[in-house]
Amino acid sequence: MRSALVMRCPLPRDTFLNAIPASRVPVANPASIPARSPLRYPGGKTWLIPHVRQWLAETASSTLVEPFAGGAGVSLTAVMENLVKNCIMIEIDRDVAAFWHSALGNGAVLRHIVYWFDLTPERLSAVAESSPKTLTEHGFRTLVLNRTRYGGNLARRASFMRNGENGNGLASRWYPKTLSKRLANIEAHSDRIVFMEGNAMEILPDLLRELGRDAAVFLDPPYVCGGKRAGHRLYNHSEIDHATLFALLDETGCNFLMTLEASPEAVELVTDHGFAAVRVKMKTGHHESAQELVITPSPLFEAGLGGTAASTREDRCRFEHS
Repeated sequence: MRSALVMRCPLPRDTFLNAIPASRVPVANPASIPARSPLRYPGGKTWLIPHVRQWLAETASSTLVEPFAGGAGVSLTAVMENLVKNCIMIEIDRDVAAFWHSALGNGAVLRHIVYWFDLTPERLSAVAESSPKTLTEHGFRTLVLNRTRYGGNLARRASFMRNGENGNGLASRWYPKTLSKRLANIEAHSDRIVFMEGNAMEILPDLLRELGRDAAVFLDPPYVCGGKRAGHRLYNHSEIDHATLFALLDETGCNFLMTLEASPEAVELVTDHGFAAVRVKMKTGHHESAQELVITPSPLFEAGLGGTAASTREDRCRFEHS
């Protein structure tokens, strides 16, 4: 475990990103990255795929663990591009979990239902108000709501799209043939995908100790570390103890890549645990500029592999190590 820091130097909110270098890896053009997941999620990680490819190529892990799976785009990419032999996906949301259970365990039936579903306002309303009797029905309901609500938002208070893309309204994100092909591809790789439903914070400690250094862990917590607390609007499960998560990664010494919305609190945690981070400039769904942190145990994406958060901050603050 890295040595603990017993003295903290708070970072001013207006300059905290000065401690973090920009990533030398270019942001991916979404059109250049194959879409693997049928699910749409706020803050999708298509832009991150070049970072993921480089990370997995350099670490050569055989198993990828994705504790906050959601749409699981990174896990699917890693398996389908043979960047790892297999993956373990974990999800706490029962609706999302129902989708993955059905996609991996009953994919042919789910694919058939999706292909022949004619989306109309009346049918959508019926699906939204239904109480699924089977896991496959539940998974289908999740997919339909995810594809027809703003930003793929499954939170209970989310609203449906009105205008959609090119004025196509509710059906603007419902592509039965494309979704069926993605489901078929997932089914074809299902023997290399393990899905676990549950709380990642409870599952991870034993799982990481069992897998050891051979596992690579990708973490994209759908929660905000400080900042605007947008996660309360976007997710049904929007609370996580970031300090505990960082401490677990430090304690186990695992090979990980984490993304977090940039905030002073996130930079503090990166620095306190001696991790490395780079910043990536993004465009939000509202076309506003935002900064995302890409965090690893040691420098990987910095220009010249220098200027980690820890070393930069040491120039400005005096630390005492225990």
